[in-house]
Amino acid sequence: MLTLDLSFYNWDLFTNYILKGLLFSVQLTVFATIGGIAFGTGLALMRLSGKPALAYLATFYVNIMRSIPLVMVILWFFLLIPILIGKPIGADLSATITFIAFEAAFFSEIVRAGIQSVSRDQGYAAEALGMTYGQSMRFIVLPQAFRNMIPIFMTQTIILFQDTSLVYAIGAYDLLKGFEIAGKNYGRPIETYILAAVTYFLICFSLSKVVRKIQASVAIIR
Repeated sequence: MLTLDLSFYNWDLFTNYILKGLLFSVQLTVFATIGGIAFGTGLALMRLSGKPALAYLATFYVNIMRSIPLVMVILWFFLLIPILIGKPIGADLSATITFIAFEAAFFSEIVRAGIQSVSRDQGYAAEALGMTYGQSMRFIVLPQAFRNMIPIFMTQTIILFQDTSLVYAIGAYDLLKGFEIAGKNYGRPIETYILAAVTYFLICFSLSKVVRKIQASVAIIR
């Protein structure tokens, strides 16, 4: 009969195995969010630029990335980048590059929808004041769009944090990997996987509560 024993879980186990993985997962989430939003904003502007060549390239990139499982992209980048540059870059850096490139496709769609949610009259008014397209976007449209997109950005970031567990495929030491190694060392793999699931749930559930509060405050501002 299978019995579960969680008494082995203590502070030493957390600091020796879990903390390192948690820090990497958080770091990867932060870098991928910032880089993904920056890259994704560029892709969104390319698609809305009115220039067919730029729009086609951005659309092609977004469609490709959104049509391929993330774990496959992680493996491709991990295997191909060292071949292209002629030297290994390590699992951590490879995972960071992959997540930025992959998440940019999703963030670009969020940004594009956010820009389109701003009334066109705003752009016309900026144009009447003598602003260029770039100035109109930077000072008028994007600030309003980003304010509207904050809750969606955070929701996507929560999903991103969950997806960081896929870096196990290339051996990166993330939160899930920390629990896995702890389970092997303590001889309690089932319990540690249960604890991993609980940890992911608590983190993501807490963040979702924050998103709801921010969403409510944004709605009040509107």
